[in-house]
Amino acid sequence: MAADNEYISKKTKTPKKPRVSVDPADAPKKKIIPKLSERYNKKKVKSVIGTILILLAFYLFLAFVSYMMTWKIDQNRVLNKGLFEFLFEDNQEPVANWLGKFGAWTSHLFMYEWFGLSSFGFCLLFLVFGTRMLFNYTILPLRKTLGATLILVVCTSILLGFFAKSISFFGGAFGFQVNQWLGLTLGNFGTFVLIIAMFYIAIMLLFDPKIGNIINYFKNTSDREEEDDENEASDENYVDVSVINPIRKEDIEQELDPEVVHFDEDDALGEDGLEIVPPVNTASSNPLENQENAEDFEVDIAEEEDFIDDDEMNELRKEFGDYDPKLDLASYVLPSIDLLTDFGNKGINIDKNELEENKNKIVETLGNYKIEISKIKATVGPTVTLYEIIPAPGVRISKIKNLEDDIALSLAALGIRIIAPIPGKGTIGIEVPNSKPEMVSMRSLIASEKFQNSDFELPIVMGKTITNETYTFDLTKMPHLLVAGATGQGKSVGLNAILVSLLYKKHPAQVKFVLVDPKKVELTLFNRIERHFLAKLPGEGEAIITDTSKVVNTLNSLCIEMDDRYELLKQAHCRTIKEYNAKFISRRLNPEKGHKYMPYIVVLIDEFADLIMTAGKEVEHPIARIAQLARAVGIHLIVATQRPSVNVITGMIKANFPARIAFRVLSKIDSRTILDASGADQLIGRGDMLVSTGSDLVRLQCGFVDTPEVEKICDFIGEQRAYPEAFLLPEYVAEGGDTAADFDSDELDAFFPDAARLVVMHQQGSASLLQRKLKLGYNRAGRLIDQLEGMGIIGPFQGSKARDVLYSDPQALEELLASKGLV
Repeated sequence: MAADNEYISKKTKTPKKPRVSVDPADAPKKKIIPKLSERYNKKKVKSVIGTILILLAFYLFLAFVSYMMTWKIDQNRVLNKGLFEFLFEDNQEPVANWLGKFGAWTSHLFMYEWFGLSSFGFCLLFLVFGTRMLFNYTILPLRKTLGATLILVVCTSILLGFFAKSISFFGGAFGFQVNQWLGLTLGNFGTFVLIIAMFYIAIMLLFDPKIGNIINYFKNTSDREEEDDENEASDENYVDVSVINPIRKEDIEQELDPEVVHFDEDDALGEDGLEIVPPVNTASSNPLENQENAEDFEVDIAEEEDFIDDDEMNELRKEFGDYDPKLDLASYVLPSIDLLTDFGNKGINIDKNELEENKNKIVETLGNYKIEISKIKATVGPTVTLYEIIPAPGVRISKIKNLEDDIALSLAALGIRIIAPIPGKGTIGIEVPNSKPEMVSMRSLIASEKFQNSDFELPIVMGKTITNETYTFDLTKMPHLLVAGATGQGKSVGLNAILVSLLYKKHPAQVKFVLVDPKKVELTLFNRIERHFLAKLPGEGEAIITDTSKVVNTLNSLCIEMDDRYELLKQAHCRTIKEYNAKFISRRLNPEKGHKYMPYIVVLIDEFADLIMTAGKEVEHPIARIAQLARAVGIHLIVATQRPSVNVITGMIKANFPARIAFRVLSKIDSRTILDASGADQLIGRGDMLVSTGSDLVRLQCGFVDTPEVEKICDFIGEQRAYPEAFLLPEYVAEGGDTAADFDSDELDAFFPDAARLVVMHQQGSASLLQRKLKLGYNRAGRLIDQLEGMGIIGPFQGSKARDVLYSDPQALEELLASKGLV
């Protein structure tokens, strides 16, 4: 008590006898303004802000809970709209969120575009700070709660985003985008390990991991904050007597501890100030109060996840099941392996005498040039045997590489190819053709376990490697393929092998072919599967394209299809066709809003050189555009040519075709044009080929599929029930192709008045504007543009320049429409 009194005496001013009567007019006026300002700031402002924060906490909580139940109904209206744009939009239909438009927009912002379910942490923050400001009551320690909540909001968003396949309210856009970047950087497993480590570090930094110390942790933290709050005496420890009824000094002393109460009798107004001075030993607080605070903190905020209504989210899926794109042709049967010819392959025939003889000749030839080898190994393939040698120390690789022709001379063999060194091995490879090559049948490739068990989106089996392994790849990973080879070296067989691979693995609903055959005879057999697998322009007779002008229109139509698919992906918030189709199958996309299941489209162009000669840039530009952009929307190109020269395979084409297949060519220049490396000129033909995926070259023997085999497969598919017609691509109408003279005023489109008003309002005459605003297809929008030109509302086609809008006054336009009887 003595220490306490000593502390109080330091704080106490020298007592003076209070004045009995003082005229308020005589008091210093400069004291009044600070007191009014202090009253206003510390009482009213804090109370108002505290009330707003508490109401905002409950408002957001209810909005978030409602969002999880009604997000499907409101999302399309809220998506990509600012607050004021959404609040004052023309659409007066009520939203489904319990708290109206502001609740729908705010919950979409927090839950979808920001942090997902972890956004409930902001409700806790607003409640804690609001309670402190309004009632001067601390539910949880402020600074620690702020830091812990913000860290856990970020970490929880990232964790939930790891399990989300697209942007959703689980992890929000933040969690999804962070996981996308981490997935590309560390892979899925590395990302998961990093997230777990982040949670562990956060818990170690924020809390004592021992449960028994959690209460002490918050108790100590609360005590420390009380000590820090001592410096804010003007906020909490100062009672302004001027705001309460005047009371007697004796009454106050009866209510308060005399050790902590001191009247400032030196004040000019007498009893108008009360200073509460904390005693020295105030570090220990009421243990019951601390226990109550600790128990309040035990509320598990993560339990808010129980508000997720799975029944609402998956209502259609539970009622109807997943959408099955194969139902239209549910009875479709994949081709049988028996349709392919069995050539009776019994494996590779190994001639040990030939191997020994070739080995001796290689060693002898190298010895003639003083090149010693320490080891040699032979790997026998169907058509080529690989001899791997390990040179003696000190032998330069380039010295062996330069002996390619000499080794070929000694072996009297065609197509010697030296790989120096073999990637991933410390050896040098010498590929020598077998004297009796074995045929690789397509039947053996299709029946292989590697192909049948592959889970690729577009699996293709091409042949067998030197080690007699079946070589398969996914066309979606290529994503486009450039094929070249001289006449008669197996290029056409290779293209048939690609198509047959897809026919043996995919349903007609999953993939469509656009076949371009300038020679008119290579791909005609596939006409029989037109209504199953082929795609064509509307109004065309045959699906297989042989006319160059139709090729240009088809490629431009594919560009339109590509743009339309990207628009659908944008609306669905997906990045790839695989994500989009998965979302559509799970019935999370509404077909009434234009969404549909999108099949892959494989565009196969045979003899590309002929197209370049006849159409030139008209063909090259759309092909380059498709190659650059179409991968994400499932359009893949396979371009073949027998003349791989630089004026056919231009730099723009090569830059967008990282995957290439080279059959035998006639010169090293052609090999470098197609592969950016030599080696294709050393192949032996008859299906011997090199596959380049950008990183290394793989030598294969292409699987042989004969014309009768292809015919049997197409007949088998063609005899089954098919779609009413081939898959129709968007109609392409070249701008300027139809003149105003073809305009018939008696056949105006029903949307003509609306289209006219749109182009005048926006002063932009383009088909894309009408597509977006009126939700029309490209062909109908193109016809409307022609009709607007014929009516004199917009000007003629001007190449790359936009059409002129000839009416700038909406009133003048209305008079024109009225004169034509259109309004």
